[in-house]
Amino acid sequence: MPELPEVETTRRGIEPHLQGQIITGLVVRQPKLRWPVPGGLGDLIDGQRIEAVERRGKYLLLHTMPGAVMIHLGMSGSLYLVATDQPAAYHDHVDLQLDSGMALRLTDPRRFGSVLWQPAGTQHDLLAKLGPEPLSDQFNIEYLWQRCQGRKGAIKQLIMDSHIVVGVGNIYANEALFSAGIHPKRAAGRVSKKRLAVFVTEIKQVLSRAIAQGGTTLKDFVGGDGKPGYFKQELQVYGRAGESCVQCRNSLKEIRLGQRSTVYCPECQR
Repeated sequence: MPELPEVETTRRGIEPHLQGQIITGLVVRQPKLRWPVPGGLGDLIDGQRIEAVERRGKYLLLHTMPGAVMIHLGMSGSLYLVATDQPAAYHDHVDLQLDSGMALRLTDPRRFGSVLWQPAGTQHDLLAKLGPEPLSDQFNIEYLWQRCQGRKGAIKQLIMDSHIVVGVGNIYANEALFSAGIHPKRAAGRVSKKRLAVFVTEIKQVLSRAIAQGGTTLKDFVGGDGKPGYFKQELQVYGRAGESCVQCRNSLKEIRLGQRSTVYCPECQR
């Protein structure tokens, strides 16, 4: 599943081609995505200028005067810029046509992505309860310390909860916990404030590095510019179960937490 760095990479890739463009049409070949594409969406946005391309969590928002088109890539979705008259393939479900002669095309083999609508001056229910962005000033040690107090659940599961903080998915939670030296199963309420401060810093750093390198290419993801991400080459623990730890050379272990693969070093993470 594309995570925050992959979605941010996509946003940066498509923004120069979308911002300021006039929407000339919406082609919906398959309305049955994770949620149905709203009926009449084409009429709402036809002739509207795209004022900004924003990301909130893993959602992309294409802002126009009457509201924002909300796009989620789901588990296998990708966005491509193609000529408006380029024939669609089987999994090309939605085209947002532009006056430049190009179209933003959503390709989604598993159809777990979505194209939704947020009227101007409102906040969609899917965005209303999201936590702060991990790279924002609102995500800081005081905030995380307060959210961890009294929590008996694993720190890894807490940091992947989008109500706590958005966009710290499985790959980057593994990596940040390793860099901070925190065992993924440690109860969130038992992690000291000093160690949480390191953890906050590592989350911001690992996400920033991944964004700078275009995300992590795992199976289906390709960025909005058509280029794969290269952060996979820097992964220290994720996907490396049984291999040697880059710090202590002991064998990395793999467990399941919340049905997600969790790789850690039993020596370096406590």
